[in-house]
Amino acid sequence: MAVWRSRDLLDGEAAGSLTMILRTRGCRWRRCAMCGYASEGAPASEEDLIVQFRAAAKDLSAEDRVVKIYTSGSFLDPAEVPESVRSRMIEAIASAGVEKLVFESRPEYVTRELVEASAAKIRTEVAIGLETSSDLVRDHSIGKGFSFAQFKEAADAAHRGGGSVKTYLLLKPPFLSEASAISDALRSARDAAPHSDVLSLNLTNIQRGTPLERMWFIGDYRTPWLWSAVEVLKNVSSIPIICDPVAAGTRRGPRNCGRCDEAVAEAIRGHALTQDPGVFDDLDCGCKAAWEKVVELEDLAFGSPIYMDSGRL
Repeated sequence: MAVWRSRDLLDGEAAGSLTMILRTRGCRWRRCAMCGYASEGAPASEEDLIVQFRAAAKDLSAEDRVVKIYTSGSFLDPAEVPESVRSRMIEAIASAGVEKLVFESRPEYVTRELVEASAAKIRTEVAIGLETSSDLVRDHSIGKGFSFAQFKEAADAAHRGGGSVKTYLLLKPPFLSEASAISDALRSARDAAPHSDVLSLNLTNIQRGTPLERMWFIGDYRTPWLWSAVEVLKNVSSIPIICDPVAAGTRRGPRNCGRCDEAVAEAIRGHALTQDPGVFDDLDCGCKAAWEKVVELEDLAFGSPIYMDSGRL
């Protein structure tokens, strides 16, 4: 179990939030190329889940307007969180005066009835890891195991149940060049926006024991440049888009040159709370020219391994 306090965007303004990570058996899918959370799961009884939740909820304060319950899988999967346990958690969060509850789920577990049961007690947001609107990239680069059509059905079910939808997009899945990754993220934001209330841009990092880590070890993958995240965030304006650049500036995280990483990552976090692209105006570093050349020339030098427009690998 882990718990921490941060700030999140709520109704256009920064608000206090509490995030709790409950240890469950984990995601049943366990096949995504970049995800190492499956190895962190462990069987948990109903009693154990309640004990974890109560321990995390002790840190709740009057400043926490948002609570996020994550399980490294799907909160709506009954094999991870039994319905009786889930109901008790939702009831406790609502009774504490929290304004909004956020949880994650794969599309196959999202139903109108389950979302409605939560939304009847507290404002509810369902976070779904779409990653990309391209079925080709999602299937062959990530191995996500569902289609864009299934995502849309789940988002519609969540909305019909009175909830909102946060859609996760992944910047630079395996086998995409920097330029292709930027284009994929921008196209995915456009495609996902009609079915979402907020987008969350996740920057790929290298998690242990994953296929992506093996690619990274032999030099076949580089994590995205932070400049690429800035480029995406600056060009999405039709819907709120947030980003928390986890592990920014580290060997395994999204990075630039090392000198400007902290400043760029901080600007990205600031944008998440203000939605003001002006936070990027004063950012500059000598490495930005190198990034621009990578975006311009990488596909020409090595050939783009994915042809998203033609639908071919």
